[in-house]
Amino acid sequence: MKIYAPKYYSDFSCIADRCRHSCCIGWEIDIDSETLEKYRALKADYADEIRKSIDDAKVPHFRLGIGERCPHLSENGLCRIITQLSEDFLCDICREHPRFYNINERGMFVGLGMACEAAARIIFSSDEYGVFIETGETDGENEKIGFDPYVPIQKIYSVLFASDMPYSDKLEKIYGEFEISPSCISDEEWRDILSSLEYLNEDHRDVFFRYSSDLCTPEYAEKALERALAYFVYRHCTGARDENTFFVSLGFCLFCERLLATAIKAKNAVNFEDICTLGRIISEEIEYSEDNTEEIKLAFLF
Repeated sequence: MKIYAPKYYSDFSCIADRCRHSCCIGWEIDIDSETLEKYRALKADYADEIRKSIDDAKVPHFRLGIGERCPHLSENGLCRIITQLSEDFLCDICREHPRFYNINERGMFVGLGMACEAAARIIFSSDEYGVFIETGETDGENEKIGFDPYVPIQKIYSVLFASDMPYSDKLEKIYGEFEISPSCISDEEWRDILSSLEYLNEDHRDVFFRYSSDLCTPEYAEKALERALAYFVYRHCTGARDENTFFVSLGFCLFCERLLATAIKAKNAVNFEDICTLGRIISEEIEYSEDNTEEIKLAFLF
């Protein structure tokens, strides 16, 4: 099975101690079974430190410390498992973040999640979001599922790439062609849904609660929103198994785009870093929470 990725994928590298929003803080870090066995058999000097930090719950994970920090995150922001041992001893979730993988009839599609600040900067600065490159192969044959999400995704990208069309017209054309829009329910109903979600940071609730599906968007933010929508579509639609799943996933993407537009206006985010930060917040609060994602998708099922 061939592996594909956006052209910008190869630009990514972890910025480690230079990261302001470390993925080693605030997240429960699950340990896969293979790495768990490796830790149990480890005889290196740092082995006991690792074993003492593991909570052998139904899903084994590291016990977070003060400030919800991973116990292996040093004060200077580096991973002690890497510095004491090597990257070979990282559990899967640490080694793979912020990558995601979707499989469809064409092969495996890999990308970068916007919850990572380094990935967000790449996503918000690339106009080559619709250019995919073959990065290798993996075991297994392509699945024959009778639905190829790549075809409608390319239709969406062709609209986004149109240089002679105002951004609001691009959104309306996508809404019309796929007969789906965040306005399927009222803004008040969306705010009720958003207020019911669980948040990693309660300060974000107020910004999200200002949600509006209004297509009036500051001109300076249009290119960023276009790139963000392309990212959302790539992440959530490439793994669609049928038309209905694609429809619901696209609705979710269009909603996230309007949520970002609302946040940009509410926070008067005019510079690149501020917009990247808002994209990262939406990603970690919505995309990286299965419960929150499903709650929003439910609105498009009815």
